[in-house]
Amino acid sequence: MSNQEILVEKQQYIGIITLNRPDAFNTFNVPFARQLNDSLVALDNDDDIRVIVVRANGPQFSIGISLDEFKGKCHKEFREFLKGMDEHNHTISKMKKPVIASVKGLAIANGAGLVFACDMAVASEKAKFGTTAINVGLICLGPAAPLMRQVGRKKTLEMVLTGEMIPASEALRLGLVNKVVPEDQLEAATMELAGKLAAKSPLALQIGKTGIYAMDDLPYHRGLDYLTDLFASLCDTEDVQEGLAAFQGKRSPEWKLK
Repeated sequence: MSNQEILVEKQQYIGIITLNRPDAFNTFNVPFARQLNDSLVALDNDDDIRVIVVRANGPQFSIGISLDEFKGKCHKEFREFLKGMDEHNHTISKMKKPVIASVKGLAIANGAGLVFACDMAVASEKAKFGTTAINVGLICLGPAAPLMRQVGRKKTLEMVLTGEMIPASEALRLGLVNKVVPEDQLEAATMELAGKLAAKSPLALQIGKTGIYAMDDLPYHRGLDYLTDLFASLCDTEDVQEGLAAFQGKRSPEWKLK
């Protein structure tokens, strides 16, 4: 197995990032977090890639930040260190392309935060999620940022302050994952979803993701106006004309990203 903390491969229009610290349960350390973020950015800038999947080697998705990292640092060093641990939360929300988490085993603390930050998630029915840092005297504030956008304040406070685990079925009910499947179907179900997205107009995917994320930070009417402007910019592209012509001609579209 490669010594790289993060593995990257491409399957047609799909970029695949694999968390690759299975002997350490895919815990975050500095090289791991940096390679993860760099890989996300690189695939977002790759014109051949339309969708990105984040998956894991080993039985666990990720159990968070390595506890060894919380030793021997001053306040300033902790601040810089934690900014690196949370960088993927910023990056994924700013990316042009959708990111899908493929989750098996445990996704806890920063590992859960990575799932919550992804645009979509497919989970094994055996997967479990938790913002568990409080159980060792820490607190999951990084993961709380994407979590609260999805489940609201009260549920976020319950999860972060109790540190209790939830099964995949509850994560599905809460909207934290999109689909739960038997473990032996996880890879196929993830790639099926990625393939569906990869077949869509890359420009429409980009504008759709950009607009929906922007709505979180805008008042309702300003948000509607912003989405109208984005939609208008999409309509004024060659790919929209191609999409319409392909639909009417009952053929597959050939996207040009123009």
